[in-house]
Amino acid sequence: MIALLFRDLKLALRAGGGFGLGLAFFLIVTVMVPFSVGPQSELLARIAPGVLWLGALLACLLSLDRLLALDWEDGSLDLLATAPLPLEGTVTIKALAHWITTGLPLVLAAPVLGVLLNLPVQGFLWLLVSLLLGTPALSVIGTFGAALTVGLKRGGLLLSLLVMPLYVPTLIFGAEVARRGAEGLAVQTPLLLLAGISAASIALLPFASAAVLRVNLR
Repeated sequence: MIALLFRDLKLALRAGGGFGLGLAFFLIVTVMVPFSVGPQSELLARIAPGVLWLGALLACLLSLDRLLALDWEDGSLDLLATAPLPLEGTVTIKALAHWITTGLPLVLAAPVLGVLLNLPVQGFLWLLVSLLLGTPALSVIGTFGAALTVGLKRGGLLLSLLVMPLYVPTLIFGAEVARRGAEGLAVQTPLLLLAGISAASIALLPFASAAVLRVNLR
Protein backbone atom coordinates (compact mmCIF):
# COMPACT_ATOMS: atom_id res chain seq x y z
CA MET A 1 0.00 0.00 0.00
CA ILE A 2 2.84 2.37 0.85
CA ALA A 3 4.54 1.63 -2.49
CA LEU A 4 1.28 2.34 -4.32
CA LEU A 5 0.88 5.61 -2.40
CA PHE A 6 4.36 6.82 -3.35
CA ARG A 7 3.78 5.76 -6.95
CA ASP A 8 0.55 7.76 -7.17
CA LEU A 9 2.21 10.77 -5.57
CA LYS A 10 4.95 10.70 -8.20
CA LEU A 11 2.42 10.27 -11.01
CA ALA A 12 0.33 13.17 -9.74
CA LEU A 13 3.32 15.48 -9.66
CA ARG A 14 4.70 14.39 -13.05
CA ALA A 15 1.32 14.63 -14.78
CA GLY A 16 0.99 18.32 -13.98
CA GLY A 17 -1.89 17.81 -11.58
CA GLY A 18 0.05 18.28 -8.38
CA PHE A 19 -0.09 20.94 -5.75
CA GLY A 20 1.38 23.67 -7.97
CA LEU A 21 -1.55 23.79 -10.39
CA GLY A 22 -4.15 23.70 -7.63
CA LEU A 23 -2.43 26.40 -5.62
CA ALA A 24 -2.05 28.62 -8.68
CA PHE A 25 -5.75 28.32 -9.46
CA PHE A 26 -6.65 28.96 -5.81
CA LEU A 27 -4.48 32.08 -5.81
CA ILE A 28 -6.03 33.36 -9.04
CA VAL A 29 -9.57 32.96 -7.69
CA THR A 30 -8.67 34.72 -4.46
CA VAL A 31 -6.94 37.61 -6.21
CA MET A 32 -9.69 38.09 -8.80
CA VAL A 33 -12.54 38.38 -6.29
CA PRO A 34 -11.52 41.81 -4.90
CA PHE A 35 -11.28 43.10 -8.47
CA SER A 36 -14.79 41.87 -9.26
CA VAL A 37 -16.65 42.99 -6.12
CA GLY A 38 -14.61 46.06 -5.22
CA PRO A 39 -12.20 46.92 -2.41
CA GLN A 40 -14.84 47.23 0.35
CA SER A 41 -13.22 45.55 3.34
CA GLU A 42 -16.52 44.76 5.08
CA LEU A 43 -17.94 43.05 2.00
CA LEU A 44 -14.76 41.04 1.46
CA ALA A 45 -14.73 39.94 5.10
CA ARG A 46 -18.34 38.77 4.81
CA ILE A 47 -17.84 36.71 1.64
CA ALA A 48 -14.30 35.47 2.39
CA PRO A 49 -15.30 32.07 3.89
CA GLY A 50 -17.51 31.19 0.95
CA VAL A 51 -15.01 32.40 -1.65
CA LEU A 52 -12.14 30.46 -0.09
CA TRP A 53 -14.19 27.29 0.14
CA LEU A 54 -15.42 27.62 -3.42
CA GLY A 55 -11.89 28.22 -4.65
CA ALA A 56 -10.64 25.13 -2.82
CA LEU A 57 -13.47 23.05 -4.26
CA LEU A 58 -12.80 24.16 -7.85
CA ALA A 59 -9.06 23.64 -7.40
CA CYS A 60 -9.73 20.04 -6.35
CA LEU A 61 -11.57 19.46 -9.63
CA LEU A 62 -8.52 20.28 -11.75
CA SER A 63 -6.72 16.98 -11.28
CA LEU A 64 -9.68 14.60 -10.98
CA ASP A 65 -9.83 13.75 -14.69
CA ARG A 66 -6.30 12.27 -14.51
CA LEU A 67 -6.82 10.45 -11.22
CA LEU A 68 -7.52 7.05 -12.82
CA ALA A 69 -7.03 7.90 -16.50
CA LEU A 70 -3.25 7.40 -16.40
CA ASP A 71 -3.61 3.88 -15.03
CA TRP A 72 -6.34 3.14 -17.56
CA GLU A 73 -4.23 4.31 -20.50
CA ASP A 74 -1.10 2.28 -19.67
CA GLY A 75 -2.96 -0.84 -18.49
CA SER A 76 -1.93 -0.51 -14.85
CA LEU A 77 -5.55 -0.45 -13.73
CA ASP A 78 -6.05 -4.03 -14.96
CA LEU A 79 -3.02 -5.15 -12.98
CA LEU A 80 -4.20 -3.31 -9.87
CA ALA A 81 -7.61 -4.98 -10.17
CA THR A 82 -5.98 -8.42 -10.04
CA ALA A 83 -3.41 -7.55 -7.36
CA PRO A 84 -3.61 -9.04 -3.83
CA LEU A 85 -4.63 -5.62 -2.52
CA PRO A 86 -8.44 -5.30 -2.76
CA LEU A 87 -9.66 -2.76 -5.29
CA GLU A 88 -11.33 -0.87 -2.45
CA GLY A 89 -7.90 -0.38 -0.88
CA THR A 90 -6.45 0.76 -4.19
CA VAL A 91 -9.18 3.36 -4.61
CA THR A 92 -8.66 4.58 -1.04
CA ILE A 93 -4.92 4.98 -1.62
CA LYS A 94 -5.57 6.97 -4.80
CA ALA A 95 -7.98 9.26 -2.94
CA LEU A 96 -5.36 9.74 -0.21
CA ALA A 97 -2.69 10.59 -2.81
CA HIS A 98 -5.04 13.12 -4.39
CA TRP A 99 -5.69 14.74 -1.01
CA ILE A 100 -1.98 14.93 -0.18
CA THR A 101 -1.07 16.54 -3.51
CA THR A 102 -4.13 18.77 -3.86
CA GLY A 103 -6.25 19.06 -0.72
CA LEU A 104 -3.52 19.43 1.89
CA PRO A 105 -1.66 22.26 0.08
CA LEU A 106 -4.97 24.11 -0.28
CA VAL A 107 -5.64 23.71 3.44
CA LEU A 108 -2.25 25.16 4.30
CA ALA A 109 -2.54 28.03 1.82
CA ALA A 110 -6.11 29.06 2.68
CA PRO A 111 -5.28 31.07 5.86
CA VAL A 112 -2.58 32.97 3.97
CA LEU A 113 -4.95 33.78 1.12
CA GLY A 114 -7.59 34.73 3.66
CA VAL A 115 -5.53 37.82 4.41
CA LEU A 116 -6.18 39.02 0.85
CA LEU A 117 -9.92 38.82 1.49
CA ASN A 118 -9.76 40.54 4.88
CA LEU A 119 -10.91 37.43 6.73
CA PRO A 120 -11.44 38.25 10.45
CA VAL A 121 -8.72 36.96 12.75
CA GLN A 122 -11.07 34.66 14.66
CA GLY A 123 -12.06 32.98 11.40
CA PHE A 124 -8.62 31.67 10.44
CA LEU A 125 -8.69 28.72 12.84
CA TRP A 126 -12.18 27.63 11.83
CA LEU A 127 -11.36 28.00 8.14
CA LEU A 128 -8.40 25.68 8.64
CA VAL A 129 -10.48 23.20 10.67
CA SER A 130 -13.32 23.15 8.15
CA LEU A 131 -10.96 22.54 5.23
CA LEU A 132 -9.13 19.79 7.13
CA LEU A 133 -12.44 18.05 7.74
CA GLY A 134 -14.01 18.74 4.35
CA THR A 135 -11.29 18.32 1.74
CA PRO A 136 -10.91 14.54 2.33
CA ALA A 137 -14.56 14.20 1.31
CA LEU A 138 -13.84 16.17 -1.86
CA SER A 139 -11.05 13.76 -2.80
CA VAL A 140 -13.08 10.63 -2.05
CA ILE A 141 -16.14 11.90 -3.93
CA GLY A 142 -13.90 12.96 -6.80
CA THR A 143 -12.39 9.47 -6.93
CA PHE A 144 -15.89 8.04 -7.24
CA GLY A 145 -16.60 10.41 -10.12
CA ALA A 146 -13.30 9.47 -11.77
CA ALA A 147 -14.26 5.79 -11.50
CA LEU A 148 -17.59 6.50 -13.21
CA THR A 149 -15.97 8.26 -16.17
CA VAL A 150 -12.75 6.24 -16.55
CA GLY A 151 -12.19 5.17 -20.13
CA LEU A 152 -14.48 7.81 -21.61
CA LYS A 153 -13.00 10.17 -24.17
CA ARG A 154 -13.12 13.76 -22.98
CA GLY A 155 -14.72 12.66 -19.74
CA GLY A 156 -13.42 15.68 -17.82
CA LEU A 157 -16.54 17.78 -18.42
CA LEU A 158 -18.85 14.88 -17.59
CA LEU A 159 -16.83 14.23 -14.45
CA SER A 160 -17.32 17.84 -13.31
CA LEU A 161 -21.06 17.66 -13.99
CA LEU A 162 -21.36 14.43 -11.99
CA VAL A 163 -19.23 15.51 -9.05
CA MET A 164 -20.37 19.09 -8.53
CA PRO A 165 -23.84 18.21 -7.15
CA LEU A 166 -22.22 15.75 -4.75
CA TYR A 167 -19.88 18.49 -3.54
CA VAL A 168 -22.72 20.85 -2.59
CA PRO A 169 -23.37 19.57 0.99
CA THR A 170 -19.66 19.69 1.80
CA LEU A 171 -19.42 23.22 0.40
CA ILE A 172 -22.47 24.41 2.35
CA PHE A 173 -21.41 23.11 5.75
CA GLY A 174 -17.71 23.84 5.25
CA ALA A 175 -18.38 27.46 4.35
CA GLU A 176 -20.90 27.73 7.20
CA VAL A 177 -18.31 26.57 9.73
CA ALA A 178 -15.84 29.17 8.47
CA ARG A 179 -18.50 31.90 8.36
CA ARG A 180 -19.78 31.24 11.88
CA GLY A 181 -16.24 31.04 13.21
CA ALA A 182 -15.39 34.38 11.60
CA GLU A 183 -18.48 35.98 13.15
CA GLY A 184 -17.89 34.46 16.59
CA LEU A 185 -20.99 32.24 16.47
CA ALA A 186 -21.42 28.61 17.54
CA VAL A 187 -19.99 26.20 14.97
CA GLN A 188 -20.86 22.85 16.55
CA THR A 189 -23.83 21.91 14.33
CA PRO A 190 -22.28 22.55 10.87
CA LEU A 191 -18.95 21.16 12.11
CA LEU A 192 -20.53 17.85 13.14
CA LEU A 193 -22.46 17.66 9.87
CA LEU A 194 -19.29 18.32 7.89
CA ALA A 195 -17.42 15.65 9.84
CA GLY A 196 -20.31 13.24 9.27
CA ILE A 197 -20.23 13.82 5.51
CA SER A 198 -16.49 13.17 5.39
CA ALA A 199 -16.76 10.06 7.57
CA ALA A 200 -19.63 8.64 5.52
CA SER A 201 -17.83 9.37 2.25
CA ILE A 202 -14.61 7.70 3.41
CA ALA A 203 -16.51 4.68 4.76
CA LEU A 204 -18.86 4.05 1.82
CA LEU A 205 -17.60 5.54 -1.43
CA PRO A 206 -14.45 3.38 -1.83
CA PHE A 207 -16.73 0.35 -2.11
CA ALA A 208 -18.93 2.13 -4.66
CA SER A 209 -15.86 3.26 -6.63
CA ALA A 210 -14.43 -0.25 -6.65
CA ALA A 211 -17.75 -1.69 -7.84
CA VAL A 212 -17.93 0.82 -10.68
CA LEU A 213 -14.33 0.08 -11.71
CA ARG A 214 -15.04 -3.66 -11.84
CA VAL A 215 -17.95 -2.99 -14.19
CA ASN A 216 -15.80 -0.72 -16.42
CA LEU A 217 -12.98 -3.24 -16.55
CA ARG A 218 -15.17 -6.08 -17.80
